[in-house]
Amino acid sequence: LTEPPGSLLTTEAMRAAGLLLAWALLHPAGTQQCHLASPGGVLRFTDTHAEIRVPALHRVPSSLDPLYGLVRRCLDLIQQNPLPTELLRVALNDPGSVRTSQVVQYELGYVVCAVVALLFTVAVPVAGMCFCYCRSRRRCGGRLRAHRRSLGCRRHCLLVCLSLTSLVILTSVICAFVTSQRVKGQMEPGLGAVPATLRTLRQHIANVPQVALLSWQGVQMVVDQFEVPRQQIISDLGGLSRSVGLSIHAQLKAMTYAALADLQDRAGDLQTSLHHLQILDKTARALASARAELEPALQEQRRRVVALLDDPRCTSCASVLGRAQSLELGADYGKVPSVEKVLKALAGLPRSDFAEMIRQANGTFNSIPELAVERMAHVIQDLRDEMARVTEKVQSIANSFPLPDYTWPVSEALVKAEDRSQPYLQEVERFEQYRWIAGTVLCSIILLILACNVIGMALGAYGLSKREDPSDYECRGEAGAKFLLVGVGLAFLFSWLLILLVFATFLVGGNIQTLVCRNWINQEIYKFIDTPGNLPPSMNLTRQLNLRRDSNLSAAYRDCKSGAGLWEVLQLEKSYDLDEHLKTPKYTADFQKRLGDFTARLGDVRLLRSEGRQDLETFARSGVDEVDYGRFQEEMKNPVVLTSLPGLARSLEGLQKMQRNSTVAGRLAAEARALWQMQNSTVQSQEALVAKLGESVQFLSRLAPQLQERVKTTLATTVSVEARLPVQAQQILRQEIGCFTRKELRYFAQYLNWVGQTLREDVASCQPLATALDNGRVILCDRIADPWNAFWFSLGCCTFFLIPNIIFAVRLTKHFRPIRNRLM
Repeated sequence: LTEPPGSLLTTEAMRAAGLLLAWALLHPAGTQQCHLASPGGVLRFTDTHAEIRVPALHRVPSSLDPLYGLVRRCLDLIQQNPLPTELLRVALNDPGSVRTSQVVQYELGYVVCAVVALLFTVAVPVAGMCFCYCRSRRRCGGRLRAHRRSLGCRRHCLLVCLSLTSLVILTSVICAFVTSQRVKGQMEPGLGAVPATLRTLRQHIANVPQVALLSWQGVQMVVDQFEVPRQQIISDLGGLSRSVGLSIHAQLKAMTYAALADLQDRAGDLQTSLHHLQILDKTARALASARAELEPALQEQRRRVVALLDDPRCTSCASVLGRAQSLELGADYGKVPSVEKVLKALAGLPRSDFAEMIRQANGTFNSIPELAVERMAHVIQDLRDEMARVTEKVQSIANSFPLPDYTWPVSEALVKAEDRSQPYLQEVERFEQYRWIAGTVLCSIILLILACNVIGMALGAYGLSKREDPSDYECRGEAGAKFLLVGVGLAFLFSWLLILLVFATFLVGGNIQTLVCRNWINQEIYKFIDTPGNLPPSMNLTRQLNLRRDSNLSAAYRDCKSGAGLWEVLQLEKSYDLDEHLKTPKYTADFQKRLGDFTARLGDVRLLRSEGRQDLETFARSGVDEVDYGRFQEEMKNPVVLTSLPGLARSLEGLQKMQRNSTVAGRLAAEARALWQMQNSTVQSQEALVAKLGESVQFLSRLAPQLQERVKTTLATTVSVEARLPVQAQQILRQEIGCFTRKELRYFAQYLNWVGQTLREDVASCQPLATALDNGRVILCDRIADPWNAFWFSLGCCTFFLIPNIIFAVRLTKHFRPIRNRLM
């Protein structure tokens, strides 16, 4: 409804309007749901610290995993002692008091292996010199003295044994090559990962306290994310005033439009009643005047018709004579009540323009949204200014964040660790280079020995197949024997170097696995560090890492591993109450107060001015409902003429045809025409006036009984609506502002909750520290120690299998040379 209709409503429409108005009055505004709560009220924040991460390394499955497992089991057999906590405590606190017997007792397995390696180093070269001496005397590697039938079986057995030995050595040397190359491939990135991880950790720690600078890192980045809720709130403020106005208009329009429609109905009743009263008065006067004019003419007509019908010459006229004698006037409208008094009371009404009044009231009500925008402009601007002040308050979170006081020791420790690790890493890299070169050379020599074996066996076997007589000389067999002896000589010559390389790498790799990796995996190292007194004061990690006094490295590692932050690990809440800084009222109190204190009158609508009210009150007191409209209706039941003039005229026309006397017939025809003329000229006009009178009487008689009650109800409703509109508009205003406030407070709460979670778990996360420790274990143990130990294990297999290789090769050379004496 933009403007109530100007015509009179029907009874059904009036009843519907009344019901709607009653509903509006019985259901006050303010009970509706919030209109400002949008479904998309979840803010999305940028992961501000995602780039500062220590990528987690993991053990990569390999085809050499069974070999790695075998080596670890062998090392567990060699070194069965647990972590030497007492020995390490003495070594770290007072290195000079460490007793050799304690070291030997712990390293007993390695000592035994060292003895075996020493014996091998001495025995194999001595055996080689003895072999050279015997060979110079033609006693070793010579010829068989006599031919026997069993020599063929022995020869084949030696060939199989040497082949199997060579195959084992070949497999081992291939594993040694692969693992050596894998150690080299993992050593360079592994050593490079140590300073890179330390730098990443230092960057992570250093980026945490960027709280006083307007930079793009750390806590400041979290604070800068306040722009997300700020922009959302500013956007919501832009549509607040119009949304409030539209909500007020939408919730009050039913009541207002119903009141305006009811008021327009009463204005229509006034105008229509005045019109019908004027018709009633004028028509009644006209009917009374017409009756006075008709009465003498009707009497004269009756006299003539009665005289004619009473004439003896008139044949069969007696039947119509009675009707002619009753030809008289019927209704007398001079007896009906007069409405002049009512018309005098309504004279000059309506004095006010109800249509214009209603149009203005409707326009004022429909302008509430624009009025709300105008009157809320200043509070919207104040709220925008308040958001700027809230931004400054949020900045205080970063400015007072205490993490630098706690993280600088960690950062300093990381810097020292990075600086001190460089020389050691360079030494390790140089040692690894030497190891790789020595391993590659010695593995190549082993391959050369295997090549001599393969060539020797091939030539010897071929020479045997071509020899017709075992005592005959055959050059290919002789060459095969010489190749085998060359392989034997190389084995004697380099086996001591092999065992030295095996023992050196074994001693380093074995201790790394049993002393470091095994205890790192079961966290015995952390327990050792956590035990008071194990570390010297200069190595107190709890103090250097600034951990809380009731904590230790194991607990800190577990907490960091589970995703805890430095906030929790360092117990920063004791010095900085983050929850206190993140309480929503601290930032929203002024914002909420400005909205709560705002008031504006938005429902002042004048539905009915005083002159209009006076018109309706005059209308109700005019006496329209006091007129006896039943008298009009009773009189209207009587016809204008009691006897029907058309019926009498037709009867005279019928008698005319029956007359023999032409004079009588002519007079009957003349009287019939006179009756028709009276009917058509006078009676019909009076009947039309009666019909017109009946419409007005019907309207007024229907309106009159309820007139005063309707006018009274309309006036009371108008007063009530005019009084309720500003009150309910204020209620709706408070309701909508309350909804808006709760919505915006949710944005503040979302942001502050995110800040707390981010500062505790992300920006100040210590998970990179735990990840760095795990990465160190993966690099040292899984990627370097495992292939390193597999290298010496494979090379050791090659070295020890050279002994049976030498034995089988020396004994096989005799079978490839001619036999001295042939015995059948």
